[in-house]
Amino acid sequence: MLRLIHTADWHLGQSFHGQERHTEHRAFLDWLLETLVERDADALLVAGDIFDVVNPSLRAQELLYDFIVSAHERLPQLDIVLIAGNHDSGNRIELPAPLMRRLRTHALGRVAWRDDGELDADHLLVPLHDSSGETQAWCLALPFLRPAEVTGGEAQDYVGGISQVHQALIDAARQRRQAGQALIAMSHAHLHGATVSEASERPIVIGGEESIPATLFPADIAYVALGHLHRAQQVGEERIRYSGSPLPLDFSEVGYPHQVVEVQLEGEQLEGLESVPIPRAVAMHRLGPAALDEVLDELAALEDDPDLPREHWPWLEVSVRLEAPVPDLRARLDAALEGRALRLLRLTRHLPDTTGDAAPQRVDLESLGPRKLFERTWQNRWDMPPDDDVLADFDRLHQEVLDDTEGNA
Repeated sequence: MLRLIHTADWHLGQSFHGQERHTEHRAFLDWLLETLVERDADALLVAGDIFDVVNPSLRAQELLYDFIVSAHERLPQLDIVLIAGNHDSGNRIELPAPLMRRLRTHALGRVAWRDDGELDADHLLVPLHDSSGETQAWCLALPFLRPAEVTGGEAQDYVGGISQVHQALIDAARQRRQAGQALIAMSHAHLHGATVSEASERPIVIGGEESIPATLFPADIAYVALGHLHRAQQVGEERIRYSGSPLPLDFSEVGYPHQVVEVQLEGEQLEGLESVPIPRAVAMHRLGPAALDEVLDELAALEDDPDLPREHWPWLEVSVRLEAPVPDLRARLDAALEGRALRLLRLTRHLPDTTGDAAPQRVDLESLGPRKLFERTWQNRWDMPPDDDVLADFDRLHQEVLDDTEGNA
């Protein structure tokens, strides 16, 4: 039996509302290493978006390479296969590939084409070995395909180009494998029918015409390890899966099941699958949307541990519904958080809709002036005129802007 662990969308180096997440990513990778050892895994498949940006910080890169070295030290026979996602630089992923191969790690960042225009499939076919060193499967490791790499020639559109590349790679794998060896496809793509996250996933192609059909993966592909979508899910068949991201990449993903997938193969066939939940190193809470008093009550009811190091304090998103302006809203929330081991990262205000169906009136901004424009905007938003304190604040800020403008003239 061959035992694989499928994961994706690590997004190492992500800045979360201006805060770094090094502690969370380090905790995940430490847990993943222990999981590989405990489950005696033969291979680790990482299906793209290893980093959050194409130029990741040195600290983010250090996380990846430390993990690879540690994994090889603990499990010398472990095969690791990495592909680039749409957040990654394919060239950067492949740059240390010659060194990583000495650690049984294969890093695939880009597709390559031969002089005759055919796909260099050998570059993308990675043998997977059992504990005795015998090749038991082939991984069809297809990094994210950018439109410029697959359009033109016979394929005039992006999805058509992707389909041709997949088919060429599958044909080459069928010729390469021997009887009893399984085929495992790994791709960073958006499949038809898959559920997209609410807020955190960057479209792969501008215009949205990027989703591909699951029929690209014929029945002799024992398992399809997908990356890109952050919600763990199967697409149609049990063998076609997104592992999902290892931690929430946005507050909208708090309720997702964050996991890796253990894949068990017997010969050419899929023998079993198990979702392995990932412990969360830093809690994440969403409060509201609700009235301010309700939000403050929710905040007071949250448990926190003052003995935790600050980097382990829970993240907070607070959404407040307002019926009237509350100029000191942030100050009131900060006061409620005083002495609490909690970190407020995001505050959103839900304002009343006072637009109605009335047609907008034409306004001559030059004759109206900044102060009158401010008063009218406030009146439209809050259905009441600004009071004297608000107008005094506006006048002070307006004067500061004028002073700065004159000083820079």
